[in-house]
Amino acid sequence: MTDLPEFYFRVRENGAAVFRVDTDNRQRRIEMDQIAVLNIRNGEIRAQGTRELSDQERAAIESWMEERRALLEQRDMDDIHRAVDYLNITTQWVQSKASPEQLEEITDPLLMAMHDLRTVLVRKKAEQIAKARSEE
Repeated sequence: MTDLPEFYFRVRENGAAVFRVDTDNRQRRIEMDQIAVLNIRNGEIRAQGTRELSDQERAAIESWMEERRALLEQRDMDDIHRAVDYLNITTQWVQSKASPEQLEEITDPLLMAMHDLRTVLVRKKAEQIAKARSEE
């Protein structure tokens, strides 16, 4: 039988529910005992009920949280790179395939979204330049 992990993390919207995995019982069934709930955004770890988390449990949870944050950050960057690709594909579609009706449907919403994005990017870039100059 494959060795099971000591802990199982059931991913939720802003974190996870943490379970201790147990197979050392008379029926050799997999039992999962919820030990904590965690919030990735604020780093909060709440033990389940009146339970006290051991140092080992807390360390395993914190390690998982670090790995999860890194994964989510990587996914965010992948999404942004895909967005750049979609913008290029959209440009090509507008130039070569879009009908007048399709352009009528998407032009205003797309222009507003692009204007909003451009405004934020320009502001962020200006802040970076100002910060770099002030550090010189």
